[in-house]
Amino acid sequence: MKILVIGSGGREHAIAKKFLESNKVEKVFVAPGNAGMTRDGIEIVPIAEKDFSKQIAFAKENAITFTFVGPEIPLIAGIADEFEKEGLLIFAPSKAAAEIEGSKDFAKQMMNKYHVPTAKHQTFTDLNLAKAYVNAQGAPIVVKADGLAAGKGVVVAETVEEAEAALVDMLEDNVFGASGARVVVEEFLEGQEFSLLSFVDGEKVYPMVISQDHKRAFDGDKGANTGGMGAYAPVPQIPEEMVAKAVEEIVKPTAKGLVAEGKSFKGILYAGLIATKQGAKVIEFNARFGDPETQVVLPRLTSDFAQIILDILEKREPVITWKKEGITLGVVVASDGYPGNYENGFALPDFSSLKESSVIFAGVSEKNGQLITNGGRVLLLEATGENVTDAREKVYQDLKKLNLEHLFYRKDIGEKALYY
Repeated sequence: MKILVIGSGGREHAIAKKFLESNKVEKVFVAPGNAGMTRDGIEIVPIAEKDFSKQIAFAKENAITFTFVGPEIPLIAGIADEFEKEGLLIFAPSKAAAEIEGSKDFAKQMMNKYHVPTAKHQTFTDLNLAKAYVNAQGAPIVVKADGLAAGKGVVVAETVEEAEAALVDMLEDNVFGASGARVVVEEFLEGQEFSLLSFVDGEKVYPMVISQDHKRAFDGDKGANTGGMGAYAPVPQIPEEMVAKAVEEIVKPTAKGLVAEGKSFKGILYAGLIATKQGAKVIEFNARFGDPETQVVLPRLTSDFAQIILDILEKREPVITWKKEGITLGVVVASDGYPGNYENGFALPDFSSLKESSVIFAGVSEKNGQLITNGGRVLLLEATGENVTDAREKVYQDLKKLNLEHLFYRKDIGEKALYY
């Protein structure tokens, strides 16, 4: 098999690396990829994420078996439709199905119609009506830009004033452009969050091991929302019965609902859930793998990842098996200032001394053979241990060995699993 992966971050590095583990895979190309990937034998191709015509030409010229899409932007722009028009195999939802991530309002309408448990909510385009609703509901309350905002369009407001400021940012000052022209305001749910990813093909759902992301920039869940600062899988404090129920009451009805709406989903469906006292409820859906969840979920897959994708694409029943023991944990290393302004171009250390953990590269480029920073989230260190304590120790011991000037990372990834 020859596989083309679309994207450039840590998620795509982890996906490509997992594909390469298969003895049935000859080559993995990533477009546009990043310089760090080449250290794992991955070939990077300088084609932009949204340049569908060049990607299609490349897939044809190189006899690509199938294409796998990492990030949301090409999905929502309709990459799957374009590839399929050309008779090419692609593991990605159609533009219509990807709306489950592209519009929070659409996702909420789906959940209402198909009785999927989620927070009480309302959608607004009018600032005054939105403010009136916030004042009537009180705080804490959550304000979300309807469209894509790179994981940063969600404000968990502790006070009514904070919520109103977020509404002004989105509806009046257009901080998120068209993505924030419509907002969803919803009740604040209490409980631990977890991510439930599934391989989906129409009504067929194959759930993965659950994981827990850490969205805030700093220790103790302080600071601004980010794309994710670390994750671990599985999540021992979330009961297995709750996960099984979430598959039956959330993932399967959503997949069936999309089929019923004429938007049959093929790809990775990500359910961002919260474990409330009433059971799991949906915070959000994504139409692809999460980042950094992918970096800790895929290492737990013990069957052939490439064969799974090909089997689903060719309508065969896939064989999917997972590690039963231990915990896989990953810590993101980010540029100082992220998720706000940050500088690029700083040299990265030599990683050859690392004994316990693997490096997954994200925001990096190369200058004179030296890897340098080129993004907010620069890399992730991941390791598998017997338990959370063991996995944490492996990663944090390795992080201490590195000179990470101009970079920072959270010191508390996985802590919630220690005290449940």
